[in-house]
Amino acid sequence: MKTNILYPQQDKNAVKTAAELILQGEVVGMPTETVYGLAANALDGSAVAKIFHAKGRPQDNPLIVHIADFDQIYELCPAVPPQAKMLAEAFWPGPLTMIVPKNSRIPDEVSCGLDTVGIRLPAHPLARDLIRVAGVPLAAPSANTSGRPSTTTAEHVLRDMEGKIPAILDGGPCGVGVESTVVTLALDPPRLLRPGGVTLEQLRRVLGKVEVDRALFEAIGEDARVSAPGMKYRHYAPKAPVTVVCGNPQKTAEYIKQHVGNADGVLCFDEYRACFPGCVVECFGAQTDLAAQAREVFDRLRAFDDADVRWIWAQCPSDEGLGLAIANRIKKAAGFAVVEV
Repeated sequence: MKTNILYPQQDKNAVKTAAELILQGEVVGMPTETVYGLAANALDGSAVAKIFHAKGRPQDNPLIVHIADFDQIYELCPAVPPQAKMLAEAFWPGPLTMIVPKNSRIPDEVSCGLDTVGIRLPAHPLARDLIRVAGVPLAAPSANTSGRPSTTTAEHVLRDMEGKIPAILDGGPCGVGVESTVVTLALDPPRLLRPGGVTLEQLRRVLGKVEVDRALFEAIGEDARVSAPGMKYRHYAPKAPVTVVCGNPQKTAEYIKQHVGNADGVLCFDEYRACFPGCVVECFGAQTDLAAQAREVFDRLRAFDDADVRWIWAQCPSDEGLGLAIANRIKKAAGFAVVEV
């Protein structure tokens, strides 16, 4: 199979071509404001199964369903929780996924047999255009090979998916850079299952009490049943093993400098690039610029795969605000191999 990149700015039929492929039961690379997704008709179990095959995704890792308008949630959910309307008014379209009860229209291939499903209304206009033109909600996990760093450009998708899917809709670089926040409304109080572009602090301002799942901070067992992607398996990982060093940035830089070898790579804040001569250094933003770190972290982790590094040492932001999402992705890439200094 040849994988074609479709350029909407050059081809006015690009979205229509992608929608036709989806209605034929195919999988298409789709831009969102968070990361690129592998999109298929969420109402077609056979099409959704192709997503799992293309990614090499474990069969117990549920998918998120993307809609173009809030009212579509009523077609997929038997009873929309009142908190969903509150969150939608505050954050949709945007990088927030809500776990809600599902009805029989959502096949088990999407929910992995659970009675709940994650639903999101993305902010990227091309994503919403594709959903509207196709006329169906789209199941779409991140468009990377399972376990690898997520994709934030069409070129990333092509690198992982060439020959596995027929087309990628190019919407330019992703603006947020980390996957959507996932909060479950199937529990009381609601629980944050995955941090993302909508912060825990923002959720609490709307909902009041929001608990935090332990999967944000530690690996969970192989036998655990999860209701959201990104909770159970090692994710976002480059080829070389990663050790994360947490704490004051000056101290983490000093610790890495003492332990790093010349064959190692370093993921660091911009201010500390010069601290690691002789190493492969990838910077992902200034230590106070969380938005830049979110946009760059996956791209920089992928860059290490083009270098022959033995090990990767990574500085890490604090768990405040958007930093919680960035820190979570780096720690997951490391399999929670974390040093506190």
